[in-house]
Amino acid sequence: MAGKILSYKLSSGYEIPMIGLGTYARKADTGQFRQAVEWGIEAGYRHIDTASCYKNEEEVGEAISNKIYQGIVSRQDLFVTTKLWNDSHAEQDVIPALKSSLNRLKLDYVDLYLIHWPVSVNSMGEDMKIDFVETWRGMEAAVKEGLVKSIGVSNFNEEQLTRLLQNAIIKPVVNQFEINPTLTQHKLVDFCKKRSIMPVAYTPLGLISEARPEFIGKDAIKTDPKLGEIAKKYKKTRAQIALRYLIQRGVAVLPKSFTKSRIEENLNIFDFELSEQEMAIVDSYNIDHRCVPGTAFCRHNNYPF
Repeated sequence: MAGKILSYKLSSGYEIPMIGLGTYARKADTGQFRQAVEWGIEAGYRHIDTASCYKNEEEVGEAISNKIYQGIVSRQDLFVTTKLWNDSHAEQDVIPALKSSLNRLKLDYVDLYLIHWPVSVNSMGEDMKIDFVETWRGMEAAVKEGLVKSIGVSNFNEEQLTRLLQNAIIKPVVNQFEINPTLTQHKLVDFCKKRSIMPVAYTPLGLISEARPEFIGKDAIKTDPKLGEIAKKYKKTRAQIALRYLIQRGVAVLPKSFTKSRIEENLNIFDFELSEQEMAIVDSYNIDHRCVPGTAFCRHNNYPF
């Protein structure tokens, strides 16, 4: 039986569950996103993460509507996150983009809206060179219109966060970026925490990318015997140990899966605690490997890596 899901109070005053269901996939069959979110809500997930560029907001919205209609949850029980894509960074484009997302999700508001990347591009992928401070003004206007409860960013580095904080009226509550045992990101995590910005981890299991052959075979989460021993001790999977490691660092996690048993398994990480020594073992797997390097934007203004 899973322990009670922890939550964290954001600087906006709202609470975010420390584990959410990630919904990104390069390929998925029709209905797969809806089914995963329905399974997730049934299992106890209350934080659902999507984005306009995932092209799945309709299915995510259907799943949410179905579970509300069935009386499994109320809208107030859920924390729904979506994200502004790079082609809508002009200040006047933010609210229309959010309204389009809300229409697809069949919701009146989202709990968290994020600038997905600090870079801005047009539909052709060309650099628009729009200042993310301008984009942020549009995000703040969305809060004032009641379309979103809290606003934040994703894939921002320290320098970009500093500049945003200097110019923001409403401070970003979250920075969602890649954090996992093979990309521990201690410096950026600590930077965010000191400024009351919640670090939220996507790709929290750090699966090694085939695009980086130099890292193949170094996926310690799958192969390291010490991690296997820790998993055996707590009667957990290796993935559950990796997720628990991040939770104990005060990082919210967004594991994704389209397998019912794994969706349930990933949630079951609140009934045990890793020792300092075990935390150090998982921490030692860092090889600064980025699974999501965003190389499509590497020549653009504000590329964060």
